[in-house]
Amino acid sequence: MNINLTLFGQTIAFAIFVWFCMKYVWPPLTQAMQERQKKIAEGLDAAGRAQQDLKLAQEKVSNTLRESREQATQIIEQANKQANAIIEGAKQQAQAEGERLIAGAKAEIEQEVNRARAELRTQVAALAILGAEKILESKVDTKAHNKLVEKLASQL
Repeated sequence: MNINLTLFGQTIAFAIFVWFCMKYVWPPLTQAMQERQKKIAEGLDAAGRAQQDLKLAQEKVSNTLRESREQATQIIEQANKQANAIIEGAKQQAQAEGERLIAGAKAEIEQEVNRARAELRTQVAALAILGAEKILESKVDTKAHNKLVEKLASQL
C-alpha cells in the first residue's frame, strides 16, 4: 500500500464528492434557504404592517369613542334643556290655569254676593213695608209696594 496512491485516490474521491454536492445537493439547499429567508422577511414585513394597522385601528377606536362621548354629552344636555323647557311650560300652564280658576271663582263669588244683596234688599224692603203696615195699621197697595221696593233697592 502506497500512501501517495491512497492520498491521491482520496483526493479524487473528495473532489468528485465536492463536485457532486455543488452540482446536485448545494443548489436545492441554497434555494430552500433563500425561500426560507424570503418567507421570514415577508413575515416580518407583514408583522410590521399589522402593527401599523393595529395602531391606526386603536387611534380610530379612541377617536370614535371620544366623538361618541361628546355626542352623548350633547344629547344629554339637549334632553335636560328640553326637560327644563317642558317643566317651565307646565309651570306656566298651571299658573295660567290657576289664575283662570281664581278669576272664575272671584266672578262666581261676586255674582253670589250680588244675588245675596238683591235678595237682602228685597227682604229688607218687605220688612220695611210690613213694619210700615203695622205702624200705619193698614195695607199698602202692591203696585205702590213694588215701586217703593225698587226705589229702596236703588238707594241701597
